[in-house]
Amino acid sequence: MPLSRDRPQPPESWEQVAELRVFRATQQHWERLLGWRREMRKKGWKLLRVNSSSDELVATFGRTRAELLARRDKPT
Repeated sequence: MPLSRDRPQPPESWEQVAELRVFRATQQHWERLLGWRREMRKKGWKLLRVNSSSDELVATFGRTRAELLARRDKPT
């Protein structure tokens, strides 16, 4: 079945466009990771989505390759 053009689809080479990191933790552990989450934002990662169930939280962080390359080119 062909893909619908109405729905956004990742390009075939999505790995060349963006990076994603998925983090799983209990909700209590997630609350204690405030410093780690702040550091992820400093490094250019954006918190894209947080899903939770009764016992687990799943957070997805992402950044584009362009953002990653721009950070590497900046003098420190």
